[in-house]
Amino acid sequence: MTQKERIGRILDALDEEYGTEYVCYLHYETPWQLLIATILSAQCTDERVNIITAELFKKYPTLEAFAASDLEELMTDIKSAGFYRNKAANIKACALKLVEEYDGIVPNDIDALTALPGVGRKTANVIRGNIYKEPSIVVDTHVKRISRKLGITKEEDPVKIEFDLMKKLPRNHWIIYNIHIIRLGRTICKAPNPKCQKCFLRDFCPEAQRNKDNP
Repeated sequence: MTQKERIGRILDALDEEYGTEYVCYLHYETPWQLLIATILSAQCTDERVNIITAELFKKYPTLEAFAASDLEELMTDIKSAGFYRNKAANIKACALKLVEEYDGIVPNDIDALTALPGVGRKTANVIRGNIYKEPSIVVDTHVKRISRKLGITKEEDPVKIEFDLMKKLPRNHWIIYNIHIIRLGRTICKAPNPKCQKCFLRDFCPEAQRNKDNP
């Protein structure tokens, strides 16, 4: 079996198991809310972010409100997300830049997005994929770890993984692949204790073949 055929079977199995509906695990109503939620999600669970933003977006209902926020108070508001000093500074600066330079509109261009404070390629691709439906690959910890375990990529750097996956995955699976792999990583292919024998991808996973005795 060629690598292309093997990847195709992996994608088919993911589609069959999880469907093909786009799901975003972060709660939001507007593009800028998703942007702020994604900034908060660095080194933080989506569940925790959703708890924080439920109150945060009531307190700061507009980008202008975030731009004008008191930085110390904003730090307190998001403290449970971790790294709250940097995140608060980036959120305030990002909101200010969006208001002053983009009339409050979140851009869809990758270069414009990554020029925003606190926005890297991962966050930019979350916006491009979920808001603008631009085919994008989001390399989070699950995608990095599981893509390597499945032998789809050997790269370690997230940017190199992103471009490697762009070469190997069909464009119509760029967004959905991330959604599927997040779900797989949270339920079955957990770190550090994967449930290999319960995994529907075990026949395609070199590591699962080596760990056949795992429960």
